[in-house]
Amino acid sequence: MVDSQLRTNEVTDHRILQAMLDLPREKFVPEDKVGVAYMDRDILVDRDNEGANRYMMSPTTIARLTQLASVDEKDMVLVIGCATGYEGALLGRLADSVVCLEQDERLEKAASNRLEELECDNTATVIGRLDEGYFKEGPYDVILINGGVEVIPQGLFDQLKDGGRLVAVELSQENVGRAHLYRKIGDEVGENRVSFDALTHVLPGFKRVSSFTFC
Repeated sequence: MVDSQLRTNEVTDHRILQAMLDLPREKFVPEDKVGVAYMDRDILVDRDNEGANRYMMSPTTIARLTQLASVDEKDMVLVIGCATGYEGALLGRLADSVVCLEQDERLEKAASNRLEELECDNTATVIGRLDEGYFKEGPYDVILINGGVEVIPQGLFDQLKDGGRLVAVELSQENVGRAHLYRKIGDEVGENRVSFDALTHVLPGFKRVSSFTFC
């Protein structure tokens, strides 16, 4: 995976490459998906309490999005959309501390047990609405949205520190996905940089609200 998928797709941060070498990805997927755990595609891992399918992003998308965030060993990170806990475990090997937000109690409990089993001591799971973030532990140096988005609520930017970064794969109305890096400067989002093309499934709570025009 690291040699054939990541290194060939501009993942150059040796810390990320080593973390993904060390982290057993197969531990974060259902038993019937173990055989495809390292394939470069999104993997359906469960369905949440609202009936939404939940996915683990492809290795390349996860690695490049993490690299885009420029995670430092002193950073406090919020992962929105914990799912099985893989991205939280990965970031826990790069940052000082990680908070993984999940809105489904069953998924959160399973992820918490998995992270404890793998001794991810600096990574904690919490319950709450994904689109609201988690003010209680903020502000954060990095917020990573662990799934695709059509819109990003302003409240998430409010949870960044001055100089903090938010990364997400944004999908246009034409279903074209691109990774974006936002940086907060003072009280405003001062930078929005498009980095690379990526397509992943939209996370619950981040769909565009349809509007109707009556003539």
